[in-house]
Amino acid sequence: MIKVGLVLSGGGARSVAHLGVLQGLEDLGIRPGAIAGASAGAVIGALYAAGHSPREILETIKTTASSGFINKIFSGSGLFTVAGLTQLFKDAKLPTHFEDLAMPLWVTATDLLTCQEITLSKGPLYQPLIGSCAVPGIFMPVHFDGGYLADGGILDNLPVRDIRPVCESLIGSNVNKFHPSLSRKMSRLQVLDRCFHLIIAHQVATSATFCDYYLEPDLHRFPMFELKYPDLLFKAGYRAVMQQETNFSDLH
Repeated sequence: MIKVGLVLSGGGARSVAHLGVLQGLEDLGIRPGAIAGASAGAVIGALYAAGHSPREILETIKTTASSGFINKIFSGSGLFTVAGLTQLFKDAKLPTHFEDLAMPLWVTATDLLTCQEITLSKGPLYQPLIGSCAVPGIFMPVHFDGGYLADGGILDNLPVRDIRPVCESLIGSNVNKFHPSLSRKMSRLQVLDRCFHLIIAHQVATSATFCDYYLEPDLHRFPMFELKYPDLLFKAGYRAVMQQETNFSDLH
């Protein structure tokens, strides 16, 4: 059995907060031995499972991203497009196969042909990761192994099913905590973000009950599809861990 496992939700740009969570855990002497993730949470998990430190990953993301993030999503060259993610993986020297990672990793995606959630942990790594990030309506699904992979968060944005049985303790990090809207005017992307939250809220709440420790950084000020404030996202994730420092005392 693995002593500590970590499951990372999807959340687009907000998933950078997972890096702060990882840094906070490390500073408390807690290092996960396995990771499961959906969408951008799977990407963060893969980079960490490859042996990179949270701060190294943060700097790589900041270098790869650009100030024109939203425009580049629609022009086909943004960070969370196929080209952008592939470049990020190359910049980070991410292994091309699951088996070459330093720890077990489960990546959840949605197969649009079978309409089912699938979880991958062996074989080629890049395509499952990119498919898991393919938000419907923004990115095309990824053809892989006879199926078409789309965002893992559609059916399971906090994928505990495969990692829970092999871990003594499981930590969940959810970067999509639901907050009431304070604005009556929303952009097209804000509407998409809002609908996504509503769709996944019940499923995430159910998955959270399988976690021994659960973190929800306060990220309501940060858009899902815009990476302008990576350092603030990192700090929010770190703060969420430190606010529960005493709860983690038995894992040190």
